[in-house]
Amino acid sequence: MVNRRRITAALVGLLVLVLGGWLVKESVGGSSSSAPATPSTSATATAGAAGIAAKLPGGDSGLPVASLSSLPPQARDTWKLIVAGGPFPYPRNDDVVFENREKLLPRKQSGYYHEYTVKTPNSPDRGPRRLVTGQQKELFYTGDHYASFVVVDPNR
Repeated sequence: MVNRRRITAALVGLLVLVLGGWLVKESVGGSSSSAPATPSTSATATAGAAGIAAKLPGGDSGLPVASLSSLPPQARDTWKLIVAGGPFPYPRNDDVVFENREKLLPRKQSGYYHEYTVKTPNSPDRGPRRLVTGQQKELFYTGDHYASFVVVDPNR
């Protein structure tokens, strides 16, 4: 009887963890989207976004596109440092080769991508946020330490 209770409690706990993880993923994934489009404008908005993505370096990756202005303000600060060539707050960790081990970015040769820390307020370490650049002027952002990426339009 005691073993059945433990097994049942373990299964319920596992179910709660899986459901909680799914809810967290949904809330993080939805945070970068804007207000829902009305049915009459959604086709136009989708076509407009597709047009922007097609012209944007990295836009053909299939990843969602976000404007730089929609990212945390620290991402804009990091972008300014990248454009200026530094100096970077974490010289041992910024402007280093990003290996794309997660294979979420388009596959390229080693050395193609470089990563930069986007400061996370109140974090005791570098935090999970990064900008990743590609040799063809691509710009990607991850707010969850490489679990997901968006293509960044630095002009918006």
